[in-house]
Amino acid sequence: MFFDGFDIYLAAGVLGALVREGLSDVDRNAWFISATFAGMTVGAWLAGILGDRYGRRFTYQFNLAIFGIASMAAAFAPDILWLTGFRFVMGLGLGAEIVVGYGTLSEFMPPAIRGRFAALLAVFTNSALFAATFGGFLIIPYLGWRWMFAIAGIGAGIVWLLRKNMPESPRWLESKGRHAEAEAITRRIEEQVYGSQVAPVPAVHTPIAAPSVPLSALFQGQLLSRTVTGIVINIVNNLITHGFITWMPTFFLAQGMTVTKSLGFTAVMTLGAPLGAFIGCLLAESLGRKRGIVLFSFVALAIGLAYPQADHPALVMGLGFCLVACVFILGALSIAAYVPELFPTEIRLRGVGLCSTAGRLANIGIPFLIAFLYMQGGITAVLGLISAGLFVQGVVVFVLGVETKGMALEAVSTEPSDIIIHSRVRQSA
Repeated sequence: MFFDGFDIYLAAGVLGALVREGLSDVDRNAWFISATFAGMTVGAWLAGILGDRYGRRFTYQFNLAIFGIASMAAAFAPDILWLTGFRFVMGLGLGAEIVVGYGTLSEFMPPAIRGRFAALLAVFTNSALFAATFGGFLIIPYLGWRWMFAIAGIGAGIVWLLRKNMPESPRWLESKGRHAEAEAITRRIEEQVYGSQVAPVPAVHTPIAAPSVPLSALFQGQLLSRTVTGIVINIVNNLITHGFITWMPTFFLAQGMTVTKSLGFTAVMTLGAPLGAFIGCLLAESLGRKRGIVLFSFVALAIGLAYPQADHPALVMGLGFCLVACVFILGALSIAAYVPELFPTEIRLRGVGLCSTAGRLANIGIPFLIAFLYMQGGITAVLGLISAGLFVQGVVVFVLGVETKGMALEAVSTEPSDIIIHSRVRQSA
């Protein structure tokens, strides 16, 4: 997940350098970012389909290989057109990683700590924003932008080898009727935690697979409101992250800063990413996911409205730092912890994948809108759009959202209807 984030966020420094070298401009940068979103849209959708059908482990390895190979190819791209093409292929893996990563982790964690560990994973994922930005500050001016893609590709290759030992999700195995495999993995986890003296568990007398849940279930019953909530969260999260943070070096360059100074400003501000995700980790179980998303949506909205009024460099960096921190508190509580909890195992990755796909699809056109708004009204117009998105997110989660803190995944997805057939999973898992 770290190298996935690194691969996404390196775009900010790379695009600024390409503009400075005369290899690109604002319009071609918009095409580059849109190609990323287009690939991530397809990747997120495929991850949901493949993950629910063939398993979390297979999909995890498959998407990592795609974006690792494409990252290495991008390091040798002769021009912006080839680079944009390779970026689309990278996007296939990048979009899948977020869906499978957070969705899979939620299936391994007990209710009391599930939100905290999902947010902790977001800490490592989002620390890549600072690593990519600060790395660009140190590497791009001296070694060139190609090395950023090479680092991401090499890192992905190493992790691909390490992840070959990743276990399959027992919840997914059980949903497919593969009870012996699910039991073996669960037993191994219990022995690692509690030692060899694990209390016996009553056998399931009718070990049958749960019926296949159609995609249409996401638009029926209580899952409809959860699907809407997840889609809104994904659209707003991507709007903020890739409509403001990715564009920061370009904005600074357009205001007359040097590449080094613009990357330096951005590096300081993006320190808020790992800090924000860590705060989200601390608050996930105490404040709760729903309440935290609503609260920090409006806090970020207020900072976003104040940011354009800042004119002193220290104030620009300070407010930018706080805004970035709030954005990643929201990301840890919502994308990492909350959205995967909203759907039952049989359709979890398709639910998460659909929400992620909708967010990516909506954001394919966002770079062009951001470029237009910036040329028409500057940073004030851009942050006006972002503030509106935060307002909508806060209201939707407050009205439609459910609190998932401390609840088993099966309890969260319980519905008195025949749409969803829940699997029986041992609570000790």
